[in-house]
Amino acid sequence: MRDFVYLAPETLEEAAALKMEHDDKAIYMAGSTDVVIRLRDYLIAPDYVIDIKNIPDIGGITFSEADGLHIGALATMTQIATNPHVLAHYPYLAEAASLVGGRQIRNRATCVGNIVNASPLADTATPLYCHDAVIEIFGLSGRREMRIQDFILFVRKVALQPGELVTGIRVPYLPGAKGIFRKVARRNEVDLSTVCGTVLRVGDDYRIAMGSVAPTPLRLPKTEALLAGKPLTDALIEEAAALAPTEVSPIDDVRADRQYRLDIVSYLVRDALNKLR
Repeated sequence: MRDFVYLAPETLEEAAALKMEHDDKAIYMAGSTDVVIRLRDYLIAPDYVIDIKNIPDIGGITFSEADGLHIGALATMTQIATNPHVLAHYPYLAEAASLVGGRQIRNRATCVGNIVNASPLADTATPLYCHDAVIEIFGLSGRREMRIQDFILFVRKVALQPGELVTGIRVPYLPGAKGIFRKVARRNEVDLSTVCGTVLRVGDDYRIAMGSVAPTPLRLPKTEALLAGKPLTDALIEEAAALAPTEVSPIDDVRADRQYRLDIVSYLVRDALNKLR
């Protein structure tokens, strides 16, 4: 790990100004579980690390039926996995957060960091995709919001402008929604997803998102359209399970080959739909 200057701003304005000043030579840090590893392995070599943990009012988790769930930038995976509002109204998101790394990682890692890292296999991404979650962004020019699907552009590439940082995630409330999150990995615990996915039922409509099957997490619109408004018969579930793999584009890597991932997508859709009948 090379030397860097540690900066600890106390306001959003100060943090954004520091990032603007140092541009690509600086990186934001919150939970630090990803940043420290990348620093250690010389995958990144910033001159400045901007720690946002001292900034007030960007942590915590709140919920209302009108505004939905709000996840602050400093909210950890453990807080999400154990929050009573998340458990009551978004249990599949709680499940996803509970499967990120080990206990020590979950006590530090943040959901916002998981999304800003823009990994295709981010466990918390697929529940957020199913809810059309909104990313809240702060910059010196003001605040703005963006759908998560528009925010994550490619592997480790997001739609932040110079100096901007994410302050939170807003997850719309869907009354009566029932969902299933599944993660398939080489080991049951403390491993990256080979494939992960969420299937959400909202009334007679369905939302399906998959991770680790393309450069970004994906919604499966053709499969969703096939299922919309129809009773879940055995034949329809099999048709959806066959269609879903045609909407993804996985690769071969050290965790699995392409065909295995395609088979897992089919399995996850079939299994979730059977459980949501």
